This record gives sequence, structure tokens and C-alpha cells, in this order.
Amino acid sequence: MRILFVTSTRIGDAVLSTGLLDHLQRTHPTARFTVACGPVAEGVFARMPRLERLILLEKRRYGLHWLPLWAHAATRVWDLVVDLRGSALAWLVPARRRAVMRGGRRPGHRLLHIAETLGVTPAPRPVAWWAEGDAARVAPLLPAGTFLALGPTANWRTKMWPAERFIAAAQALTAPDGPLPGAPLVILGGPGAQEREMAAPVLAALPQAVDLVGRLSLPEAAAALSRAGLFLGNDSGLMHLAAAAGAPTLGLFGPTPAAEYAPVGARAMAVLGQGPPGATPMQRLAVAQVTEAARRLLAREVAA
Repeated sequence: MRILFVTSTRIGDAVLSTGLLDHLQRTHPTARFTVACGPVAEGVFARMPRLERLILLEKRRYGLHWLPLWAHAATRVWDLVVDLRGSALAWLVPARRRAVMRGGRRPGHRLLHIAETLGVTPAPRPVAWWAEGDAARVAPLLPAGTFLALGPTANWRTKMWPAERFIAAAQALTAPDGPLPGAPLVILGGPGAQEREMAAPVLAALPQAVDLVGRLSLPEAAAALSRAGLFLGNDSGLMHLAAAAGAPTLGLFGPTPAAEYAPVGARAMAVLGQGPPGATPMQRLAVAQVTEAARRLLAREVAA
């Protein structure tokens, strides 16, 4: 059995789609998968079991980025085509079964919209894939024992919690009376000068922290995050990856809708700024509000 799975260009949405892929792997244990995604999301799927081919959709004008995928997909009959991009591709290639996600904004979490594409209930949780080699490469970079991981960057600056509040929250959470007393700090972010510039104020104020900004591939980041005692970060792909990797994850939300994009995991939750959901500046999210949410999250029993 061969399955073509077309998913997002963005890391966060790509991570959320892994739950449906994991469901397909469990229900079709001999299937081989071809996954099409954006270049930045490549690492989300690079270690996926039974991955036959990974096709990167490089954005081009006039929708020409679909042509290489169509040229590959049209050469065989697929047992199942799942298209989470809502494109016409599924109807232009030979397939025994097709499932196309409906486009447009609508109420409910993105995870539910993805699961509805195949009528799967309850919606399967996202997963993270990494190899033993990824874990071995990051192990020497990480502190021994429990650590607090910080994700102070985001793809939009308006989604970033102020650096001084990240610093104050990290200090409060690792204080002797905090929920992670004495825990070392690890700061993560994506590659490139812009990510480093966004993380710079937090890195400068916390020189004792392990600086992993731009140093890890996505599978290596997943392996690192799986060891975190807590991930505290903005609404970002890294936040979704942390939750999928099994880290207790606290996502910080203001101008984006937590009802649609809150992190999903065994212990994951969103904390929202004081104001209209999805339309509130990050400055309306107080340090005390975040540290109290972190205490509640860490006190939870692990969800089944």
C-alpha cells in the first residue's frame, strides 16, 4: 500500500499533521509513505518510519511549485491521497481513495480540522520522530538532569513575549521556591540571523544558559526537547514540536488564537494575555500569570 500525504509549509501545522500520519501508520502497518511539505518543515518528517520519499514544495509564482509533485504523483496509482492543503492535486493523480481537507478558517482546534479529513475521532495527538543518532549528537550539549527550555522567538514579532518577562519567568521558575529549583536553562530557536537577533536579549541576560539557537536540526531539537522538564515558549513551530516530543509545554498566546493553535500533548497548555482571545498584545501577559500556569501544568498528572 502506498499513501501520498500532502501537508503544510509551516513547521507548526506540519507538526500538528503528524498525529494523522501516525494514525495511518498504525492502521496500515505495511504502507509506504510519500510526504510533500514545505522546505522549512522537512525535518519534521525526516525520521518518519516507512518514509519512501520526501518531496519539498518550493514556493513559486502561479502555483508552479505543484508541478514537480504532480509529475511524481501522476506516475503511479495511490491507494490513498491525503491533501491537507486543500488543493486540486488529489483529483489530478490516479488514486483509489482521496481525502482533501476543507480550506478556510472555522471554529475549533486545527488538530480537529486535520483529523476530520479522514473522519478520525478522537483526533490523534501529534508525535515527534528522531533517531538514536540525533539523541547522541545533542546529549553532550545538554545539562544533566532536568532543565528549563525557553523558546523566545517566533515567526512574527507580535507573537513574542517581551524578553524581560522571559528572563523574569525563567528566574522565578528556577528559584529555590520555584517548581524547577536550580534547573539549568536551555535556549532554543531556529536558524538564521533573524532568529539569533530575536533571542539575543534573553541570551545576553542569561549567560549561564546553554545556547542552542540555530544549532540543531528539527530531529535533534525534538530529541533535546524530549528531555526538558518544561518548555516555555511563544506560539511557534518549536512550541508544537516540544509538546509532540513529550515535554511539559506552556505556550504563550496573545494576538493568535489559542483555541485554534494551543499546544497538544500529554502535559501541554496555553496561557493567554488578558484581553480578547486572539487579539491581545503579548504585553498583556504578566510574569505572575505565566509562572502560576507553569506550576499548575507541572502539578498535573500525565494525561493518558
